[in-house]
Amino acid sequence: MTEQHEFDKDYWERHWHQAHHDRPGAMSTSPAHPYLAREVGALAPGSVLDAGCGTGAEAISLAAHGWQVTAVDISSVALARAAERAAESGVSDRVRWVEADLTTWAPETRFDLVTTHYAHPEMPQLAFYDRVAGWVAPGGTLLIVGHLHTSEATAPGHGHGHGSGHGSGHGSGHGHPPDEASVTLADITAGLDSSTWEIVTAEEHRRTMPGREVPLHDVVVRATRRP
Repeated sequence: MTEQHEFDKDYWERHWHQAHHDRPGAMSTSPAHPYLAREVGALAPGSVLDAGCGTGAEAISLAAHGWQVTAVDISSVALARAAERAAESGVSDRVRWVEADLTTWAPETRFDLVTTHYAHPEMPQLAFYDRVAGWVAPGGTLLIVGHLHTSEATAPGHGHGHGSGHGSGHGSGHGHPPDEASVTLADITAGLDSSTWEIVTAEEHRRTMPGREVPLHDVVVRATRRP
C-alpha cells in the first residue's frame, strides 16, 4: 500500500528535524544536485528563484557562480541551516531566504531562472510546476528535477535521496516516493505550451546513491520561455 503524505508545513518541519537526528552531518554537507551544473552552467548569471530550497545546496551553488538568488522553503528548520551554510560559504550577500508556502506565496517579479528540485508542496505536483513556471521572465529558463513516476513508486516508503524542496530531499529516506510526489516526463512536457516554451532538455534517468536501498528515478526538464 502506498504511503500517503500531506506535504504541509508540519510535515516538512518534522522531516527536517528527523533528518538532522538521523544524519546530523548530511544537512551540512549535501552537495548541489548533479543536474544543476549540467543544465544551467552555460547560462549567464542573473536572477534565480529556487522553489523549495531545503538546506540550500542548489541556492548556494548558484550564488557561488554569480547568481542573485531568492530561495524559498516552507521549513524554518531547513532555512536556518541553509543560512548557516551560505555564511560558511561566503555567499550570504547573494542569497535572500524566504520562509513561505509556495502554494500561496508569489514573487513580486519574474526571474531569469526558476528551478525546483524534488519539491513537494501541498498541491498537485503538476499544478505546482505550472505555478512556478509563471515566474520565469521572457527569455528565461525553467529547470524542473523531480521524482519520475514508475511502477516501483507504488512501493511503501518515502524516498528523499537528494534534492531540495518544499520538500527538500536532502533527507534520509531510503524508499520510493509516494505516488502523489512523482510525475511522468510526458505530463510535464505536455504542460509546457509550445507557443510559450522551447523545451531544451526532457530526460529520464535512473541512478544509484551510496546508502540508498533503491535507485533513484529522476525526470529532468529544462525549457526556455519565448521572448
